[in-house]
Amino acid sequence: MREKIYSYFLVSVQYLLAFVLLFLNSSFASKAIPLSIFIVGFIVGIYAIYNNKLHNFNIIPEIKDGAELVTHGIYGYIRHPMYFSVALMMLGIIIFNLNIINIIIYLLLLLSLFLKANKEEKLWSKKTPDYKKYKEKTWI
Repeated sequence: MREKIYSYFLVSVQYLLAFVLLFLNSSFASKAIPLSIFIVGFIVGIYAIYNNKLHNFNIIPEIKDGAELVTHGIYGYIRHPMYFSVALMMLGIIIFNLNIINIIIYLLLLLSLFLKANKEEKLWSKKTPDYKKYKEKTWI
């Protein structure tokens, strides 16, 4: 039960920090470069959802019953494309208004994404021996 609470905590922190960045920088879309970076991140996220199976998809860093390791499409290059997507979108937002508050919030967001990815990787390593080979062939 404690592990599930930790997972939900990480997701809550991630969403809270992302919403704070959006709130503090709501007019980021008025500049071409921040908006472009945000859109690229969004496209990465959509492509990751497209490559994943719906029964695999989970916003918390837990493996659903019956989930399969996805290794094709973007998952053939990036182990955590959804987290990469969030990091890229939020990078677009903070470069709109680069200040110490945005940087600190962004770094905390990256920490929460790192902790989620680390937890998922431990779970996948226990679930399937193929994960080690997959991890060696992919980035983040």
